[in-house]
Amino acid sequence: MTTGSVRGSRLSRLAGLARWQKVMLALVAVFAVLCATLVTLGLGARHRYESRVQREDILGDGAPGRDERRWAEGPLNLLLLGSDSRDGEPDQGTYPGQRSDAIMVVHLNAARDTATVVSIPRDSYVDVPAREGSWNGGPNKINAAFAFGGAALAAETVHRLTRVPLDGVLVANFAAVRSIVDAVGGITVCLPHEVASVTTGARWPVGCHRLDGPAADDLVRQRHDVPGGDFGRILDQQLVVRAIAEQVTSGNLLANPAKLDRLLTTAAEALTVDRDLDLTDLALAVRRIRPETLRFVTVPVADPAVDTPAGSAVRLDDRLAADLFTAVRDDTVDRWLADNPQAVTVN
Repeated sequence: MTTGSVRGSRLSRLAGLARWQKVMLALVAVFAVLCATLVTLGLGARHRYESRVQREDILGDGAPGRDERRWAEGPLNLLLLGSDSRDGEPDQGTYPGQRSDAIMVVHLNAARDTATVVSIPRDSYVDVPAREGSWNGGPNKINAAFAFGGAALAAETVHRLTRVPLDGVLVANFAAVRSIVDAVGGITVCLPHEVASVTTGARWPVGCHRLDGPAADDLVRQRHDVPGGDFGRILDQQLVVRAIAEQVTSGNLLANPAKLDRLLTTAAEALTVDRDLDLTDLALAVRRIRPETLRFVTVPVADPAVDTPAGSAVRLDDRLAADLFTAVRDDTVDRWLADNPQAVTVN
């Protein structure tokens, strides 16, 4: 098959994906795929895929410079943003603009053997800094920051909310989900509750299920009749992410160079990173992270449906959220989780 036909085939597979529901899945999956495989392949292979990653000035000139001490031996915090842009897709006119519908801080502990993914609900009602010409500043849903000022304003908003130092930013488009799952040869997902698709009529009872790309895509869209609604969907997405990470690190991909190349190419083309983020250093920093040491936490919520001028929004639990953000800053997440075990959604 020629390079052009492979590219055309990939684009045709991506064109049918839904809007924002799968952004979180794509974002962590892309991150996990790159980090789990680049070191295993050998860092000399990174250049082939790094050249496919787009770079932007996200943290900005006003942000603190790269902290070499933290990269050498300290904890690291990476901001992952999921863009729901439809640019280049058939229905881009139906859904103009962008939102950061997945907002996560990935905390790597100083020992670099555990990663905690802290999800900030996309409708969290927070202070969004002003952006000249688009927004005067003030309270709004956190995902609106991306629309007002792109990834740079989203990063500024998260930093203002959490006061967590950001060592890098990665932005992923959501359209890689189906291809990533197919590229790893399918995944096994174990559900704690039944999910029924309002789209295809498929049903997944409690238990483990083998899913291909379209089925995984269908599963993570569902929020109706799922315990917790959107929060239940977040759990299903996190379970799918864990399954992808397990499949990538199982070793089977390394025996199939063509499949691995397709997977890494798909992941790299879905990413935009801050101009100063060194992917080699990132890969080295996460080389000891395994699926069993990847934890998912959602910022504690006080009210999931509070009325605001921006519409129904999520009000975070000020005390518990502040304690969590402090634990991330101080690298004491283990202690916080021991005190708040209910906050762990997937462990």
